[in-house]
Amino acid sequence: MNILSVFNIGLLAATLRGATPLIFAAIGVTYAERSGVTNIGVEGIMLFGAFSAVLVTYYTKNPWIGVLAAVIVGGLLGLVHAWTSITLKANQIVTGAAVNLLAVGIPNYLLIAIWNQPGASPMVANIKPLHIAFLANLPIIGPLFNSQNLLAYLAIFAAIVGQIILFHTPLGLHIRAVGEDPRAADTVGIDVYKLRYLCVIFSGMMAGLGGAYLSVAQLSMFTKQMTQGRGFIAMGAMIFGKWTPIGSLGACLLFGFADALQLALQTIGVSIPSDLLMTFPYVLTLIALAGFVGRSAAPAAVGKPYDKG
Repeated sequence: MNILSVFNIGLLAATLRGATPLIFAAIGVTYAERSGVTNIGVEGIMLFGAFSAVLVTYYTKNPWIGVLAAVIVGGLLGLVHAWTSITLKANQIVTGAAVNLLAVGIPNYLLIAIWNQPGASPMVANIKPLHIAFLANLPIIGPLFNSQNLLAYLAIFAAIVGQIILFHTPLGLHIRAVGEDPRAADTVGIDVYKLRYLCVIFSGMMAGLGGAYLSVAQLSMFTKQMTQGRGFIAMGAMIFGKWTPIGSLGACLLFGFADALQLALQTIGVSIPSDLLMTFPYVLTLIALAGFVGRSAAPAAVGKPYDKG
């Protein structure tokens, strides 16, 4: 058994596939927190998005319509979280946790109610990997990029565009302003409530998109609690990435690598219990948070409801 044999193009391709749902969710929560709202419900929204994508794909036979449905459902859940957190000024941690609890029960109930299957949905149509002809014969690049689907490229593109908008446009400046000092932003005419609503809804849409990737791009079905804590890992990636889309992208790739590595090690049969290997990405998240959370400055007003008075 040669452990070094796992470090190949396949591992890199699996890293990007594993990182893609994390990237979508991390970008979304980055915008929510930059506007001053914590959304720990991202885990539950990803699960709702994964289920919605499969449900709509099952009836329409079109996975892209399923992806659209997941984005819409995620946005609606983001709207609910925004309404309770911003308008009602409820505790943001509690409302996010409520979304996560709902996501544990409702999809599981619907699996039985719709398909009479308690653990998983039927198989559905999935999003196929792209085949880019001019890359096919290129070493390394060809096998790496021709094994991905469009959503993986969209995740990288979203991180780049998200970084540009947040740090190089007036809109991004306004978002960061309401997350740092909403009262000062309000006095210069920035609509604090509107921007926070938009960012939290956006975070829900991105989490829904991440969930859709898991169910109709990676697995072709929905399984009970299939997100397996990825929403929380995405939040860890956001902190590791210092509340920036590009930083979050790098952190997600690191966590994707950890997940791909543990799967590859299980495949070659290393003498480490599989249950222990499966904890690798989560242990890495804890180490990253322990090492970097003190060095990263969160937006000053994050988690604090704003009362215009």
